[in-house]
Amino acid sequence: MKDDTKLRLDKWLWAARFYKTRSLATEAVEGGKVKLNGQRTKPAHAVKVGDRLDIVIGDYAWQLTVMALSDQRSSAPIAQTLYQEDADSHAKRQAQVNERKQLGQAKPLRAPDKHDRREIVKLKQSW
Repeated sequence: MKDDTKLRLDKWLWAARFYKTRSLATEAVEGGKVKLNGQRTKPAHAVKVGDRLDIVIGDYAWQLTVMALSDQRSSAPIAQTLYQEDADSHAKRQAQVNERKQLGQAKPLRAPDKHDRREIVKLKQSW
């Protein structure tokens, strides 16, 4: 973990494993999906311990407090020590996950193959 007092926001998001690449983290920050202390910001903005982050990925939203800084991506258990999620945020996400499971909207078992893609195209064209 890094002992410095500041780190680029996009680098921290990547190290905390919210985004698979730094370029995806950069796009999310530029697109307004990540807010630092309630404000839109730039990917190069410095994040410090104690800052609040609001992150939206797909249908899910996280409200976090930065607990530590790291500029290296490591395993998920170590990455989870970099932040602390608010209890309300965690409860909302768990409720969303449970609701999706009850409605049968869990992840697909596999990606569509060539036949499935053709069926999807036919269906879209018929509308």
